[in-house]
Amino acid sequence: MNRPNSTTSAAELLSQVLANVSGLVRSEVDLARAEINENLHRAFVALGLIAGALVFALIALNVLTGALVVALSQAGIDPGWAALIVGVVFGGVAFAMLMKGINDLKLSSLAPTRTAKNVQRDARAVKEAYNDQ
Repeated sequence: MNRPNSTTSAAELLSQVLANVSGLVRSEVDLARAEINENLHRAFVALGLIAGALVFALIALNVLTGALVVALSQAGIDPGWAALIVGVVFGGVAFAMLMKGINDLKLSSLAPTRTAKNVQRDARAVKEAYNDQ
């Protein structure tokens, strides 16, 4: 940032201020774009985890439900109760995976927080630099 001296005209000062602000805005827009892209990538990964969890939950339910119901029935539990127990356990696992995926997708984690902090810092620095004159 160029510091004005006592012989700098008002037009030159205004030109310097506009150039500095323009450069800051471009830099912050670039940072915001990069940060949003990074956050969107994380969101897509989280969506992939949710989809994968659903696929594996369905496969597991199909294969293991029958096996566990039969095993519990052979252990002396009525087949209806055995099916209910197995269904509740698998449902709990699927619910836990779903909650993890949803928590990873919270909108607050997608906001460009570093950019906002940088813009505030830049605004303070510009204000201090031109108030000291």
